[in-house]
Amino acid sequence: MRDGVLPAQRWKDGYGESLLEAAITHGAKRWEWTVLPGGVLLELGFREVDDWQRFRDLPVVTAALDATPDPVNGLFVYPGRGGSSTKPSRPRKPRPMGAGAAAVPIPAQPPVPVRLADTEPPVEILRVFAA
Repeated sequence: MRDGVLPAQRWKDGYGESLLEAAITHGAKRWEWTVLPGGVLLELGFREVDDWQRFRDLPVVTAALDATPDPVNGLFVYPGRGGSSTKPSRPRKPRPMGAGAAAVPIPAQPPVPVRLADTEPPVEILRVFAA
């Protein structure tokens, strides 16, 4: 909930107790208010999605959400942190390993011949000719 015509803190003071009472009586296992600069945040934790839906459909919840300080841009309702907190409906399937999924083999380079350095200069053979 973001601030609007009135601060969101005043909205929390007016509707907070009734929202928490409705949440607890309809199966909320966790709840937490967070006061942020420019708004407030209410996090509710339900065991089942049906509990959340029953809570969301209550007239007291609808009235509280309709009375937001900024009715156009001030209300955000998410089913969970970062998306959905429920279990996926079906298990993920492994990705198909079809055409184009394998890495292209890297061609092997021929080894580079290595020549060790000579530690002594080469010996010159002197031939002596007798005359």
